[in-house]
Parts: sequence; structure tokens; C-alpha cells
Amino acid sequence: MPRTDLTPAPPLLAPDGSGLVAEIEAYLSSLPAPARTPAPYLRPPYVCPLGSTVQPWHAGHPLPRATLLERVLRRPARPVPVSAADHLRLASRYIGAAGWLQGAMWDGAGRVCLLGAQAAVLAHGYGTPDTVRTARVQLMEVLHATGRPAASPDEYNDRPTTRQADVHQLLDRAAARAGRLGL
Repeated sequence: MPRTDLTPAPPLLAPDGSGLVAEIEAYLSSLPAPARTPAPYLRPPYVCPLGSTVQPWHAGHPLPRATLLERVLRRPARPVPVSAADHLRLASRYIGAAGWLQGAMWDGAGRVCLLGAQAAVLAHGYGTPDTVRTARVQLMEVLHATGRPAASPDEYNDRPTTRQADVHQLLDRAAARAGRLGL
């Protein structure tokens, strides 16, 4: 039967004297139950506001894999061949992922200096000692060509005026130079 009384119903009063709390609770109870969050391995990858997913520092390069013979003989996997330009790009990504440090190769938090990043890339199985030497020569060439002479890239890394952005820029310029030269 339709309601003929047009006077409003009295509001539900909560302890604070307003019906706001009761109204909010009634609204929340009318909503469907929240869906369970999926397991971490089923969640889609995080997409940053700029549109790219978070990737490991070695993305785009295969992981070093030991062959059956290397596993039987208990030898480490052969290094993944990379150019000097790729080594420098990987070192820059490694610093970005692990964090940058001055005055030491690495610390307990995992941060690394320029040399520590190159050593870590090599230790993870990317490139050979010759690749690292070629990359360091390219770093020295860029330092001298840009008017920042140093005895080594490590000395440049540890200067009080050097910032992490400067190290990334140095690595990028050296990688571009090595790429142009086909190294």
C-alpha cells in the first residue's frame, strides 16, 4: 500500500547526535564484499604512471645458464657475451637498481660505486674482463674529452662534486661512444 503520510521519517540518531554515522554504515553494508586480492604471482605487474613496468636491471639480456657439462664438472656458466656499450648500460642500470655510493666499492645495503657496478655486472655473468677493460677505456676517453681529467673513473666517482646523475651521464656517453665505434 502506498504511503499517504508525506512527513519525513525521523532520522536515525547516533551518539554524536547526527544520523551521518548510521547513514554511512547503511551505505557500506549495501556494497558487495570486496574481492580477495590475488596471490602475488597472479597480480599484474606494477605499471608506473609513465607507462612502463618495473624491470630487473638485466632486462633484455639472457640470464647466464650453465650447460649440462658445466653442471657435471661444477663449473660456472659461461658469461653472456655483451659489447662494451652494453656493459656500460648494464652498469648504469645496476647503479639505478642497487643505489650509488662514494668512497667504497659497495656497502652493506648493496649500494655500489662505478667500479662496484662494473664488477657486479661481470660477477653476474655479463661480459668478460676484456669487456670491462674496453669499457673503462671508453669511460676515460669521455672524461678527458669533456674536460674532466681524472686518473681513473673511480677517482671521478669519489670526487665530492660528483653526483649520481653525473655518473649515469658518464656511463651513457661512454656507451654511446663505444656503440659508435662498434665496441
